[in-house]
Amino acid sequence: MAITINKCTFEDLNELQEISYETFNETFKHQNSPENMNAYLERAFTLKQLEKELSNHSSQFFFVYCNNEVAGYLKVNTNDAQSEEMGDESLEIERIYIKSKFQKHGLGKFLLNKAMEIAMEHNKKKIWLGVWEKNENAIAFYKKMGFVQTGAHTFYMGDEEQTDFIMSKTLI
Repeated sequence: MAITINKCTFEDLNELQEISYETFNETFKHQNSPENMNAYLERAFTLKQLEKELSNHSSQFFFVYCNNEVAGYLKVNTNDAQSEEMGDESLEIERIYIKSKFQKHGLGKFLLNKAMEIAMEHNKKKIWLGVWEKNENAIAFYKKMGFVQTGAHTFYMGDEEQTDFIMSKTLI
């Protein structure tokens, strides 16, 4: 299995939107109402919103390929692009999204390692992320990778208030 990674560009916007919808739906539709799913998808993954995020110099997107097929992506944020104020010494992993057919093949770990590499290149001391309290597979994965829960914040899925655990890992 050949795994490669490429930084996303504006030419990738349509594919980025497509994989965002697909992976988010695969992961969360069975635990949320169709109305709330649609409301979130139509807010978070419009081409305009993704273009805005891609334009932010403090955010980076990377596609991961498995045998030349896009299998998922990573989004990391630094500085003011972070969704919570965590300071200049932190890097946020906002998204590690993997298509279901490519899960359990080490791609999440591959993307997590890429995020740690970026953090170290930018002299960050900590990486952190938010993960839905009901996403038990992701929580178990992050714990296995050395993350600990350090807090929580509110996340809105449509009109439903949900809780994301904030999980962090010290790099140095």
